[in-house]
Amino acid sequence: MMWSRQHRRRAPPWWPANELWPPTGLAPRWRHGRKRFVRRVALVFAALLFLSALGVSSLVSMFIGGRAPGGTASPLSPTLVALVTGLVLFGLLFAVVRRVGVPLGGIVEAANRLADGDFSTRVSEQGPPSFRMVGHAFNTMAARLEAQDRQRRDLMADIAHELRTPLTVIQGRLEGILDGVYPRDDAGVGQLLDETRHLARLVDDLRTLANVESGTLALRSEPTDLAILAQDVVNAFAADASERRVAVRLDAPHDVPMMSVDPLRIREVLANLLTNALHHTPAGGGVAIMITPSDAGVRLSVADTGSGIAADDLPRVFDRFYKGTGSRGSGLGLTIARNLVAAHGGEIGAESRIGQGTTITVTLPVT
Repeated sequence: MMWSRQHRRRAPPWWPANELWPPTGLAPRWRHGRKRFVRRVALVFAALLFLSALGVSSLVSMFIGGRAPGGTASPLSPTLVALVTGLVLFGLLFAVVRRVGVPLGGIVEAANRLADGDFSTRVSEQGPPSFRMVGHAFNTMAARLEAQDRQRRDLMADIAHELRTPLTVIQGRLEGILDGVYPRDDAGVGQLLDETRHLARLVDDLRTLANVESGTLALRSEPTDLAILAQDVVNAFAADASERRVAVRLDAPHDVPMMSVDPLRIREVLANLLTNALHHTPAGGGVAIMITPSDAGVRLSVADTGSGIAADDLPRVFDRFYKGTGSRGSGLGLTIARNLVAAHGGEIGAESRIGQGTTITVTLPVT
């Protein structure tokens, strides 16, 4: 019987298509076959060692057996020599199997548990140096898989939470309109439209982030004047800044070199940085966008006079879905900005002090 497509999508690509993931009940047939193969190899190895022991004991008995010099009988009979030689070789075989077989068996057992989805599995780093190296590499791999699985679970929970908020608002508003709680006027429809736009922006951010992190985002680089690009972004946010009573200033010298960048993506970076700056700057404050040439390329800085970020939270500002105090965004703006800058070969960093504002600096290399 074939399993459904849903089960096959959940399984890793190397898992058999006709078996359920994660496996339940008895181990699959390929695992039994592998165990039989290991047992057969061990039996062949033991048989070869036993035959070798017999051969060595026979040779030893031929050299030191028989009669001693002078014609007297040797005190060592061939049977005793063969028995001693066999015991010695058996002891050596037992030591080798214990030193090699025990670590190898632990690695095989841990690999089976890891294949079953138990990413907390670890092995004891013992045995010969090569086996200790394999055990260390296995533990490193398992730790990375466990961290990735935890990040995946957290990401799914964060996405569900972010999508639930606007959907709940839309559903509640529509139910209220149908029940007569809210009037069916343009104001109510406008609120619903704002929520759908917020939902669309969130979906676009998730798609952009997925494309950038998977390496499938194609950059369309062309010679770009960053000063003109920054001025366009400032003009686009002029109405929002005026409504918030926040002054936005652009400082760009005339000797800024032309940059080979994707103007749409760099515009998205500046838009995300300016959006965060405006949201965290109180009325009467200001935001400054500065473009300065440097030895490494061109530096773009967006500085605000907001409340600032605590030192403990500053290393996390570029993490997915991280939100500062009072933030209403999706928590993806700085993450997208970081990935887009990295796609251009640049760097991004943040500096902040409580009560003195925050400065986000982007450095783009000259190509």
